[in-house]
Amino acid sequence: MKDAMTQAPVNLRHLLSDATARLRAAGIEAPQREARLLAAHAADSDLAGLLRIDTLPPAAHAAFVQTLHRRLNHEPMAYITGHTGFWSLDIAVSPATLIPRADTETLVEAVLDHLPDRNAPLRVLDIGTGTGCLLLAVLAEYPRAVGTGTDLNPDAARLAARNATRNGLAARAAMLCCNWADGITGPFDLILSNPPYIPHADLNGLMPEVVRHEPARALDGGADGLVAYRALAAILPDLLAPDGIAVLELGIGQEHSVPAIMRQRGLHVLEIRPDLGGIGRALVVKK
Repeated sequence: MKDAMTQAPVNLRHLLSDATARLRAAGIEAPQREARLLAAHAADSDLAGLLRIDTLPPAAHAAFVQTLHRRLNHEPMAYITGHTGFWSLDIAVSPATLIPRADTETLVEAVLDHLPDRNAPLRVLDIGTGTGCLLLAVLAEYPRAVGTGTDLNPDAARLAARNATRNGLAARAAMLCCNWADGITGPFDLILSNPPYIPHADLNGLMPEVVRHEPARALDGGADGLVAYRALAAILPDLLAPDGIAVLELGIGQEHSVPAIMRQRGLHVLEIRPDLGGIGRALVVKK
């Protein structure tokens, strides 16, 4: 495949075949699907629409070549396309934030089970909101709820605010730049957090897509991976309403250590919910 933009349309089938081989050689999982996603993005289409395309015009071919180079360097697909799906929402992403994962949807499922009244006028806090995906997914399910998302990174807070607007939730979501919940006063009926929880020594062993491109600050949980949970445990009792709950994401192997930290601060563990892979992912606690 020539990398320079050609002056004539390029056969899409040949382009996809060559790109699939290059992605496979680079160790990219599901290379055929990845090639098709890149082509759909370049053609301003979706996978279904791609079935009706036989050739790419020169401008789309140039865009495809550029994004293929980025993917061959293990840049995550979501950063290349600029967005990803989470729950029922379309979430814009940037290198300022982690890319939302399907495993994190486990927290939303736990919220729905523990707070079954969808018409409840909940007051929600999302600490370390990133893209805002968790807070916005909950607000989408509870039409009378209002929420605040906090993030230490101002670029992340701005992105979360854009995502609130993008999904029609800006009137009920405020995104603030601050450290944890500094300056925030409760009580909150629901507190959410997907904090950094990877032990520092394990960071370099993560997938290239993660270690090369996603923000280390949002991943690094300190020497034992538990620094953020200690900080959260110290502030949750003062922020939670008497009947409020907190739902926190856990990393692999933390289903014992994190609950112990919470109990030391007088919090009661209601549930540790596994994700689809069977890993304890969502910790639910209350006062």
